[in-house]
Amino acid sequence: MKSALFACAAVLAISSSAFAQPSPGPQPYPMPPKTEAPQDTPYPGLLKVQVDATDLDRHIFRVHETIPVTKAGPMTILYPQWLPGNHAPNGPLKSVGGIAFSAGGKPVTWFRDPVEVYSFHIDVPAGATSIDIDFDLLSAVAGDEGRIVMTPEMLSLQWINLAMYPAGHFARRVQIEPSVRFPEGWTPFSALETTGTQGGVTHYKAVDFDTLADSPMIAGRYARQIDLDAPGPAPVHLDVIADRPELLDATPDEIEKHKALVQQAYKLYGSHHYNHYDFLFSLSDRMGGSGLEHHRSSEDGTIPDYFTGWAKSPASRDLLAHEYTHSWNGKFRRPADLWTPNFNVPMRGSLLWVYEGQTQYWGFVLSGRSGLLTKQEALDALASTAALYANRVGRDWRSVEDTTNDPVIASRRPQPWTSFQRSEDYYSEGQLVWLDADTLIREKSGGKRSLDDFAKSFFGVEDGSWTPVAYTFDDVVTALNKIEPYDWAKFLNERINAVAPRPPLDGLARGGWKLVYTETPTDYFKSAEARRHSTDLSYSIGLTLGRDADITGVQWDSLAFKAGLTIGGKLLAVNGVAYDMDRLKETITAAKKGGGPISLLVKRGDHYVTVNIDYHGGLRYPRLERIEGTPDLLSAIYTPKK
Repeated sequence: MKSALFACAAVLAISSSAFAQPSPGPQPYPMPPKTEAPQDTPYPGLLKVQVDATDLDRHIFRVHETIPVTKAGPMTILYPQWLPGNHAPNGPLKSVGGIAFSAGGKPVTWFRDPVEVYSFHIDVPAGATSIDIDFDLLSAVAGDEGRIVMTPEMLSLQWINLAMYPAGHFARRVQIEPSVRFPEGWTPFSALETTGTQGGVTHYKAVDFDTLADSPMIAGRYARQIDLDAPGPAPVHLDVIADRPELLDATPDEIEKHKALVQQAYKLYGSHHYNHYDFLFSLSDRMGGSGLEHHRSSEDGTIPDYFTGWAKSPASRDLLAHEYTHSWNGKFRRPADLWTPNFNVPMRGSLLWVYEGQTQYWGFVLSGRSGLLTKQEALDALASTAALYANRVGRDWRSVEDTTNDPVIASRRPQPWTSFQRSEDYYSEGQLVWLDADTLIREKSGGKRSLDDFAKSFFGVEDGSWTPVAYTFDDVVTALNKIEPYDWAKFLNERINAVAPRPPLDGLARGGWKLVYTETPTDYFKSAEARRHSTDLSYSIGLTLGRDADITGVQWDSLAFKAGLTIGGKLLAVNGVAYDMDRLKETITAAKKGGGPISLLVKRGDHYVTVNIDYHGGLRYPRLERIEGTPDLLSAIYTPKK
């Protein structure tokens, strides 16, 4: 009996050991201290930054910066991370090389914060009065590395990528004095004000770091400045650089349309928020295109023949109006959660459907009112936008407001299924929502009021000031209610914050027009295709092709999608005959008469496949058509203000 008890005890001991609790395992390793938060206090002393922008062959900007210091000990220096206008933490840190800190000519050891990698920690030596920083910005030399910003004829210089600043202060409380060495004989343009040129180096007045970051430059071998409002309240210039001198030849009529843009903006907003304004306008197919807003300038890069091929390029003509509008909407009036005290505090984009969506709306409206677009071109552009979002199937699962996170989520990289995933739809679906609001105000007020009145009362305050004024969702709703009493909170929540499967086309119908599809593209649609070097068959077989027959887009749930086609394939043949853009369109048209499916031979990597698309609906291109017997509010919206 005793032995049985011992045996039982042994078994229990073994069993207890087998089922004992495991060791606790790893625990979180302590995080390093966070970088000190910025305070609204002045940084003592004047920073200086010098840039050598002459290495055109290697596309390298060489930077030397001096930061005054008043005491020895630990110091954190920041490279800008969150970039205004990009709405994302994509400061080009990967392109910064050769970083060296020194004091009094002696090296100072630095280390990068392992968590906040845009933060650099140093120990200021005893007796030092300044810290010197040297680094190179190794800008892209090939298109797949990023935007090309240097060519043998021109360059784009963005100060926010070319200077560091001390932690612990609002950026507006840090003063800095910039200077640049440009290639010999080149003409630079900027909203910064010069103090002179010595030894080939151009010096500029000291400004706060906020202003420096917001004041990019362009420079070029072939350059021209056009006055757009010389006698106005503040000078406005169109600063043009081009690949070749003949591309600068704007006609008097083209110049008048750009002058009209300034006047129509003033009539819309009733104010200006700069002491001078510069459109930094590059015409090039060598330097990367751009569209980036700033308070007293904008970076605007477009096709080389913007002026010389005016008639064939309407799809390039809303750029200036869009970026100019941002001086009022986005830079002066700014979403409260998008404003930050410096460039290393995260931005939040919950109101980008106002910041960008209403700017997109006014960009096209001002383009139409100024003559940069004819009324028909403006209507055709609106048709293209309406068709895009009428077919945006991703609306079934994702709200417009959620797409305001896309700059951070997707970093503006290409996506395989844009129509399903959605991509920064706060821009152009936002445009349609604001058209809805405009036509509703016009209808309810009997034509006495419009969204113009909102723009003037909301963005036009404090004429002449360029100190930002922040706003919230409630501020937008309150301002709309002052123009036309309505449940604007519900209106915006339903269209922006809620998942809304129904396309936002009420503004078209209320404006007296409807979206239709015809077999002939509008001139605007053809211009957009030419600009993208594409063949857009999204609304027929659901396919978009690039210039080399590469498949660049497939509409979700379209016939092309159901046939298994994806981005990255290459179309080789149509019905057994080598691919040709016109042949494909002719085949789609011929299929209307019946017969078998359209046969496409497609190369996918190393594989060749034949897919059959049973489509007989003909070519389909969007345009607007009048609804008879209804007020034509759209024409009123695009009519110039007197």
